[in-house]
Amino acid sequence: MKTSLFTLISLGVAAVALPSCDSNKATETMSVLDYVDPLIGTGDHGHVFVGANVPFGMVQLGPTSVPESWDWCSGYHETDSTCIGFSHTHLSGTGIGDLFDVTILPVLAKPADLSRAGLADTALRSRQTARPGYYSVPLASGINAEMTATTRTGLSRYVFPDSALSQHLVIDLQNGGCWDKVTELLLDADGDGTLGGWRRSTGWAKDQKVYFAIRFSRGGYDTEMLSDHQYLVNFPDNAEPLMVKVGISPVSVQGAVANLEENPGWDFDAVRSQATRAWETELGKIRIESDSPEDLRTFYTALYHTHFFPATFSDVDAEKPAYTIYSLWDTYRAEMPLLSIVQPERYSEMINSMLDIYDAQGRLPVWHLWGNETDCMVGNPGIIPVADAVVKGTPGVDPQRALRAMTETAADTARGGALRQQYGYIPCDLFNEAISFDMEYAIADGAIANAARAIGADSVADAFTARSRSWRNYFDPSTGFVRGKMADGSWRTPFDPNFAQHRANDYCEGNAWQYTWLVPQDLEGLIEGFGSREATVAALDSLFTAPMVMTGTDASPDISGLIGQYAHGNEPVHHVIYLYSMLGEPDRAADRVRQTLGELYSDRPAGLSGNEDAGQMSAWYVLSSLGLYEAEPASGRYWFGYPKWNRATVRTAGGDFTITRTGQGNHIDYAELNGQRLDRHYITHDELAAGGTLTFHMAD
Repeated sequence: MKTSLFTLISLGVAAVALPSCDSNKATETMSVLDYVDPLIGTGDHGHVFVGANVPFGMVQLGPTSVPESWDWCSGYHETDSTCIGFSHTHLSGTGIGDLFDVTILPVLAKPADLSRAGLADTALRSRQTARPGYYSVPLASGINAEMTATTRTGLSRYVFPDSALSQHLVIDLQNGGCWDKVTELLLDADGDGTLGGWRRSTGWAKDQKVYFAIRFSRGGYDTEMLSDHQYLVNFPDNAEPLMVKVGISPVSVQGAVANLEENPGWDFDAVRSQATRAWETELGKIRIESDSPEDLRTFYTALYHTHFFPATFSDVDAEKPAYTIYSLWDTYRAEMPLLSIVQPERYSEMINSMLDIYDAQGRLPVWHLWGNETDCMVGNPGIIPVADAVVKGTPGVDPQRALRAMTETAADTARGGALRQQYGYIPCDLFNEAISFDMEYAIADGAIANAARAIGADSVADAFTARSRSWRNYFDPSTGFVRGKMADGSWRTPFDPNFAQHRANDYCEGNAWQYTWLVPQDLEGLIEGFGSREATVAALDSLFTAPMVMTGTDASPDISGLIGQYAHGNEPVHHVIYLYSMLGEPDRAADRVRQTLGELYSDRPAGLSGNEDAGQMSAWYVLSSLGLYEAEPASGRYWFGYPKWNRATVRTAGGDFTITRTGQGNHIDYAELNGQRLDRHYITHDELAAGGTLTFHMAD
């Protein structure tokens, strides 16, 4: 039996046609959203958000639990069912927690215990419903909570039990989550019944401000202050379900009020339908055929997770769009390239928003979170998507403005930059995680070189190509690994390639096994280091067959999803399998891609091998299952690996791009683009974005 995905042209939404078990019966039609399971990634260390949002929305409205430890960075984990309320902002897949702003909990009476644990209800998770744009769950108190969203507003509907004589809401501006602590707030009422205010907090984002406006579907209520940060709203009867509408803004209370006009009425089902259509439109841009409902769930949930961030960060009446939640060390690798294909107009907005951040703070973002530069992770990852946009000729992006932002960011002396300029590399005895910082800087330099070359700035390209080779200072031919080099040029000793210590040694969330291969911009240099192409291939083979052993007392929990020492649960290796294709060994690439797709992803709660990281882990699956991956950042080339689907159609700026596989076997014998046989193992972005047909001829 084959499951086929097609487009309902009249509605512009995607659907799945499932053959009936009885061939005489009519085919049942399902939406792509029936193959999205938001609970995938809620187990183990996936850290995904569960709740109601729309693609790239400012609002992520969903439950927040009592625990504030690592596995609750999104506020939700499958192992816990406590609920302190429903917050209007959440992160997804990150390794640090923050946000959880404007938390509202329906209660039957005035609570006696206002502590985080004392206030909490219990969510009856066995009866919850989670779908794109909609979430509902009954609480142990007997109250049923439903929620949906627009880009800048959240809409909740609370049904109180018949036995309740009144309705009550706790508006909690104190309890965020994980490392977030409130520093200043205001809640006030205006004449039309709107509650407005702001919440200022410190945490991962050192000075975050969220402005909000709250309206209710019914009047006749009164409010009382429970504590300095918590308020009770009392409704005198229980005559009908209570709806709550919250608009948020990064600018002002007036902006939050204006954003409420995205959602002007009180028709909950209409708003839910609008959110559903938004998700159907975006997820319907890739249509696949598969024999496996499990694989369909894995794919469409992955695609769903790639459409959370970057999040809208501008009001409905803003002069131009802005975005935030740029987890760039993660997402430059696959998430941003994927968006350049399926969201070209929005991608242009996102790149220009990054350039606006450069104008405001003097350098491109590293990890931008609600108006704050967190400087989280290593290198200059913001450079790479900007360079990628220049190389791909993204409409609306000024290449000269982009080049200026990239080169000035690369000249920054902070975060080890001054040492790199002085020594030509970052000495490991003078700077923590020196190898990782330097190697990521080198990738960014290579991206600048590609962008400069694309617009004819050859002297800039030559200079940054030279800089992109700084990593060679760390390669030790006697061991075959990159290792710490001191300021005097000597090696750090003793050396153990399996040694890992979380955020406290020469490598960031990894060891020498993983970081030796972090040179997609300079494969030629790696071949020179190993002595030959054959020796490089043999060394790459050993990465996947080495014992899965970490030494050290505090190895990073991010080193996960192991195949040998290949750690797919963290981003520095996400390009590595495709080095095989670049080395002329596409069969080896196909084998390892197929293994990773099959073993390290599933349709279960623990279906991710590491943090989702704002869409990156899922974006790797989406692109790799299509048979393509942009292994060299800002190259405009997608290398071949293993096409999982018999047929896939991607809606691009130039029309549909259809990928088919013919023949038996798991290796690509050869590929044809628009009927012409290719003599290379990649296609370009221009070829993909123009639309057409790519046929993989498979063999054993």
